[in-house]
Amino acid sequence: MKILVSGLINIETNIAIGNFPIHYCPIEYSFNKVNFDISGVAYNVMNALSVLGDEIIPVSIIGKDPFGNFIKENLEKICLSTKNIVQELDATCTSVVMFDDQGKRKVYCDLKNIQERCISLKNIEHDISNCDGIVICNINFNDELIKNAKKIGKPVFTDVHILTDIHDSYNKRFLEQSDVVFLSDEGLPCCPEDFVISIYNEYKNNVIVLGQGEKGALLFDGTTEQFYFVKSVYTRPVVNTVGAGDALFSSFVHYYLKGLKPHQCLEKAVYFASYKIGESGGAKGFVSENKLEEIIKNA
Repeated sequence: MKILVSGLINIETNIAIGNFPIHYCPIEYSFNKVNFDISGVAYNVMNALSVLGDEIIPVSIIGKDPFGNFIKENLEKICLSTKNIVQELDATCTSVVMFDDQGKRKVYCDLKNIQERCISLKNIEHDISNCDGIVICNINFNDELIKNAKKIGKPVFTDVHILTDIHDSYNKRFLEQSDVVFLSDEGLPCCPEDFVISIYNEYKNNVIVLGQGEKGALLFDGTTEQFYFVKSVYTRPVVNTVGAGDALFSSFVHYYLKGLKPHQCLEKAVYFASYKIGESGGAKGFVSENKLEEIIKNA
């Protein structure tokens, strides 16, 4: 499948800590507990889909700084085109992830001035016309793309992450225009089923998936108006849960575009996400489709 992915790419630092809360001390020495790499929702999704065997069209905005150059060089190394990677920020976005061995994490994401930017739909129209599906991350520079998504006529996927109000002014455009919507169960104002139904009643998405961490994931199929719950699985010891949601989302997109039924896509996706969190870093720990099928078969 050929998939256009538009969203955030940033530099990420992962720090393994003892436990939360963190007690103050002026300095702490560690060995092999701090890792620095490229990440960001879009980069994680691009990597995951690429490893699964899809052809990716990356779209993003990065800095004119050495970090931006580092990102472009690495995209080229993994055979991803950089023609739609715009270097116009003074500084590349960065994040710091603190995580413990219980699966808890705290993320600090510095978006610099990226929310003031916008990707021109005209510049990527040709690529859109040649793809099988579009992943549109919920970042401001996708405003023109998401508002015209229905007119494009291709399956549109988004992950709004944390949502507490279905009328949220920032995420409303993404909810209105997407065929498949992912979100987390963190901070829900009511029970998961009621919240998902309220989203469906308002936006009529084809599929809504609510990630529930170590419990698993809840799916609502809008075509049949049925719920499916898929339990989490264990594939290998957990190292860092950052990027688990992106992995779940990516693998779902991959199988959905291959024509599997939504609940079948999710059943495979929980294995993909489970294996991914056995490695530290949002864009690491992914496996090919063949390897994933082997993991599922041997479970």
